[in-house]
Amino acid sequence: MSRQSDPRQKRQVAIIGYGAIGAEVSNRLQEDPDVTLAAVLVRPARVAETRALLGPGVCVAASPEELPGDIDFVLECAGHAAVHDVAPRVLHRGIDVGILSAGALADPATLDQLQTAARAGHAQASVLPGAIGGIDALAAAQGGIDSVEYSGRKAPQAWQGTPAEDMCDLATLEKPEAFFTGSAREAARLFPKNANVVATVALAAVGFDRTRVTLIADPGATANTHRIQAEGPAVAVDYSTTGKPLASNPKTSALTALSALRALRNRGRLIRI
Repeated sequence: MSRQSDPRQKRQVAIIGYGAIGAEVSNRLQEDPDVTLAAVLVRPARVAETRALLGPGVCVAASPEELPGDIDFVLECAGHAAVHDVAPRVLHRGIDVGILSAGALADPATLDQLQTAARAGHAQASVLPGAIGGIDALAAAQGGIDSVEYSGRKAPQAWQGTPAEDMCDLATLEKPEAFFTGSAREAARLFPKNANVVATVALAAVGFDRTRVTLIADPGATANTHRIQAEGPAVAVDYSTTGKPLASNPKTSALTALSALRALRNRGRLIRI
């Protein structure tokens, strides 16, 4: 009996990756009335470890071809390599995919690969908002927006290990400094850890080359703040999202995990928001 004829049937979903976000999603879905986490897809070297963590109730697969046939939706939460190497194979099987690592789509070849696979499998890939709010409004007004500016503000230590170290003296900053201004495509290439938010904003409206990005190191910042300013004949948008860290991993945005969870739960709900 199909899902359409029996609304009580729970949807079977899967995730790619079992890091901080994957574990958070798995824990929160255990008692969900509408959705069952049926499978987790990880690298071959992590299969045994993940099976031990999840127990016998969840299929742990090493390739998309091993996923059960009744999977309804697969969520990617494993990074850019998974978007390039794994997501197209899932789409080719006819399974819809949700993408958190949107920064991978700054590469035109990866974007084309996903479109080709989705077309061949009659499936759909969706980019999730992740760590930033307001993407629905930006995407809704897409045709009526002329300019988009994104700024990302973090404490200096959060930019350590990135090209920001060569653009300003992070250790001695006494006031906020904008160390990078350029296109979303360039920002995604130089700052891959910030690329997912930048790419999501770019994809929602005017594209990678027309979206302007400013990255700021602020010694007074206690959290990561994302600001979007967009304007056109149809709308003017100006809003900020300040992200709090996931309790289990301070390097991961709690909102990213909640965005992932919402996407999975929506697959089983008869009324979605």
